[in-house]
Amino acid sequence: MTTWKIICELNDIPRQGARILQRAGMDDVAIFRTAENQVFAVTDRCPHKGGPLSQGMVVGDKVACPLHNWHIDLRSGEAVAPDQGCAARFQVRVEQGQVLMDETELRCGGKA
Repeated sequence: MTTWKIICELNDIPRQGARILQRAGMDDVAIFRTAENQVFAVTDRCPHKGGPLSQGMVVGDKVACPLHNWHIDLRSGEAVAPDQGCAARFQVRVEQGQVLMDETELRCGGKA
C-alpha cells in the first residue's frame, strides 16, 4: 500500500528547475518541474560522475547534468543514448497544488 507524503507546494519548485529533498544517510532526491508543470523525481546524482542533477538545465522532460552534459530522461531516470546509466526514480504526484511522494520509496531508495 502506498503512503503518500506531502513534500512541498508545486510553486516551491521553479518552472524548468528543481528542489532538493534531503534524506539522512541516503542520496538527496531532486524534484523537477517542467515548463508544462509536470513533476518528476530522481536521485540528485548523475550516473556518470555523480554530478548534482538538481543544478542542471531542464529541457522538456530531460535534465542535462551540469558537469559533463549527460542528459537524463526524467520519466525513466535513464541516460539518453549514447550515454548509459540510470538515476533511481521516485513516484510523485500533484494534488491540489501539493507535491506528494511515496514514503516507502523515499526510505528504500527509489526504483532503478
